[in-house]
Amino acid sequence: MKYAILGDIHANLEALVAVRKDALEQGATHFACVGDIVGYNANPVECVDIVREMNCVTVRGNHDHYCSGTDELTGFHPLAADVVNWTRSQLRPDQLEYLRSLKYVLPVQSFTLVHSTLDNPEMWGYVFDKLEADANFNYQYTSVCFFGHTHVPLAFEKTFDVKFGLYEKIKITLGRKYFINVGSVGQPRDRDPRSAYVLFDTQRGEVTLRRLAYDVQKTQRRIREAGLPAALAERLADGR
Repeated sequence: MKYAILGDIHANLEALVAVRKDALEQGATHFACVGDIVGYNANPVECVDIVREMNCVTVRGNHDHYCSGTDELTGFHPLAADVVNWTRSQLRPDQLEYLRSLKYVLPVQSFTLVHSTLDNPEMWGYVFDKLEADANFNYQYTSVCFFGHTHVPLAFEKTFDVKFGLYEKIKITLGRKYFINVGSVGQPRDRDPRSAYVLFDTQRGEVTLRRLAYDVQKTQRRIREAGLPAALAERLADGR
């Protein structure tokens, strides 16, 4: 099987359509998502529908959680809070229920999905360094776990110690554990504006990072036309 692992789509329709097309051209047979289908961008309705149509196994991200709930947005960045409130008014009842039904952690055959961290997934912690990743390995029961949340594609490998860094391709080695951030489809933050996602060939044991361009200007135009904060449109061109 070849899984396309997506993450942090964030209601970016143009990016999601481009990634889906590329994944199918690359021979993907299944789709999975590490969460945050919605938030930040202007097409939450369409993106939720597409993810569901793809039979994409998905876990709950923090934006999925807050956009489908009634929680107070204390501590949220003002830009994010504005979009959460707007998104709540856009989604249909069946979409809200779908997002509420998503689990925090999900085993999928030989790998695991989580949006943030395995030790406290509902706390939405960030993993940027070895110490943060090492805490997760104690809760990881598959050799590979894919995650998101930071929008930066990094891979952590656990043997006797923890190694980490940017990656393009990873060969999964028996006896080791891997905690792999798949990057962001809809709002990259590594100064590369191209969408990021991962292909995981479960038979070959290979993880490949894919980057591809999409129509950023169209997405920016949609954000402005929806009346969302202009800064959300501007950041897309810089990948930040």
